[in-house]
Parts: sequence; structure tokens; C-alpha cells
Amino acid sequence: MSDRKAFYTKLKAQLEDTSTFPTKYLYKFIVPTNGDQESEVKALFDQGGPVIETKKSRTGKYISVSIHITVASADEVIAYYQKAEAIEGIISL
Repeated sequence: MSDRKAFYTKLKAQLEDTSTFPTKYLYKFIVPTNGDQESEVKALFDQGGPVIETKKSRTGKYISVSIHITVASADEVIAYYQKAEAIEGIISL
């Protein structure tokens, strides 16, 4: 089993044990400012009425993106993370 698959399997079990769905979920990402990654992250969450907050790092090289969104299941939480993996330079917190 790959490390990513094992990670998502463990995350799904933890989410199902600790959350009652649907629930509000907080995603936090850090992206570099030298590209269009901030817009790419926002575009992932264009459905479902998210509340998105951004904050530039002290040096201005990175942007923190926090997204509050209602999700229907642990699988939906994981699907967003998997889509975000395709964004260059993204760090998931």
C-alpha cells in the first residue's frame, strides 16, 4: 500500500470516528505567491458556499489559504485533498 493511500485510509477512519456528517470542515493550505496557485485552490472549492480566508507570510513568498466548507462525508473531505495534490508547490496542513 502506498504511503498516500495509507494516509487517506487512516484519515477516513479518524474522520468517521470523530465527525457527524454533514459537518463544517476546515482546510488549510500554504501556496507560493510566484504563480497562480492561490486561484487554483479557490477554484477547487467553488461549489458549496465556502468561506475563504487568505494571509500572506511575513516574507511575502507564501500565502496561507483557509477554507471553511460543509462536507457530506469523509470521502468528500479526502476528495478535496486529492484534487489539491495536483497544485504545484501546495502544502496541506
